[in-house]
Amino acid sequence: MTITSWLKTATAAGAFLAIAGAAQAEGVLRYATVGEPPTLDQQVVTSDLATTIAQHVFEGLYTFDSSNSPVPLLAAGETISEDGKTITIALREGVKFHNGQDMTSADVVASLKRWGEFGSRGGLLFEHVESVEATGDHEIRITLSAPFGPWKNLMAFLNGGPAIYPASIVEGAGKEPLSPENYIGTGPYSFNAWEANRYVELVRFDDYVSPEGEADGYGGERVAEFDALRFIPVPDVGTRVSGLRAGDYDYAESIPGDLFAELEGDPNVNTILNGGPLFGLVFMNSSAGPLAENYALRRAIQQAIDKVPALQIAIGPEGLWRSNGSFLPEGNVWYTEAGTEAFSQGDAEGARAAAEAAGYTGEPIKFMVSTNYPFHYDTAIVYTKQLAQAGFNIDLQVYDWATLIEKRSQPDQWDMFFTHHGFVPDPILISVMNDNYPGWWATPEKAELKAAFTASSDPAERVDIWSQIQELIYEQVPTMKTGDVYTYNIASPELDGLGEATLIWPHFWNVSK
Repeated sequence: MTITSWLKTATAAGAFLAIAGAAQAEGVLRYATVGEPPTLDQQVVTSDLATTIAQHVFEGLYTFDSSNSPVPLLAAGETISEDGKTITIALREGVKFHNGQDMTSADVVASLKRWGEFGSRGGLLFEHVESVEATGDHEIRITLSAPFGPWKNLMAFLNGGPAIYPASIVEGAGKEPLSPENYIGTGPYSFNAWEANRYVELVRFDDYVSPEGEADGYGGERVAEFDALRFIPVPDVGTRVSGLRAGDYDYAESIPGDLFAELEGDPNVNTILNGGPLFGLVFMNSSAGPLAENYALRRAIQQAIDKVPALQIAIGPEGLWRSNGSFLPEGNVWYTEAGTEAFSQGDAEGARAAAEAAGYTGEPIKFMVSTNYPFHYDTAIVYTKQLAQAGFNIDLQVYDWATLIEKRSQPDQWDMFFTHHGFVPDPILISVMNDNYPGWWATPEKAELKAAFTASSDPAERVDIWSQIQELIYEQVPTMKTGDVYTYNIASPELDGLGEATLIWPHFWNVSK
């Protein structure tokens, strides 16, 4: 059954009356979303809106704590063989699906196999996987072809990740999203209704079995305090804001930056930053043109730029940006200051001298940017002026986003281009780590560190290697980070337990009113 046909069925008179009655019940959290999700099937979709809703229904073997370190969720723990190629995962016992069935290793194996073959991110791990098998009712074994350090981070990332479903649902499922009647997970809330263009509703799962431990990030104890969670599509931002102020909604997402100062000063509104910032990136061409292999010239370009004025102009309120040179934000397990002394120098004269020493004689440097993302364009305008003051001849080329994407695949068309990156659970997934990403950074120094980074399963060792990689990025400058950009949501002050920021997606277990 398709989602469309299921939605039509769900609006039958009896179902509608039951849902309408539930709307009057005490303890319903009302969340104003920007629209409707494409599906809630987490294995095959990377929509943030879908994950915001679905994370209450579906769970994986691991999740993230407040520092973005992976911690067990449906897993009880794991052991890794000495050669790093065999991972044995013990599962928590007594966990129930929303259909009343106990979760066993058969469900986990079937879910992982479907994710590995058809999932949005499954191939990143399963290209290293030789087999997944049950070795007991509550134990599985994953055999790798070679050690692969990011495995646990990929398992903990629910967005496009390995949500665990009953085997009866996923054994025959392919790449098409599951239909709503198959939205059966192990989370603190179960799927109840999806009424097209009105809401998606989840209800408390009374037989939920929470992980132990103090709540920390997405990890630890999970308690469903509300009778129901209702996610209501409200595309107009003005309606989302006014509705929350009027008490029609308890939470509203994706609010524009130009309203931040006003809302932050409103005692009837709680502003909440999203903890996983976007960050701009200016990629350098390592394949052709004046910047190819001329690391000294790239460093001179970096030396000329002061990132703060661009952030002030392009983003606005200081609460929504950070002049942070680390590729992951402060508080994240991957945060490091390695190399960041070169992040934002704004030294025009020093850059001019360094460029001359690097052999630069004023040839044009083609810098591509798109107006489809205003903060890209506004930042590029500031950078172009700063680089001109340092003696660089910048040929700013402005395109729509589709044209820029087409041209960036052609090494002779550009020397620098502007893009941005969202949160990822492991630095190996940052685009600059992909040798084939436009820019084509694939030096021997990078290859050596990258091999060590992916081969290690020791968290402390991987953090140390990542620090070395970030330092190499600042030395060879395949890309320049422009700073962190935060989006924000708003909530009723009556909600308790939200915290001051979300990690990536807001969640509503352990939240009350």
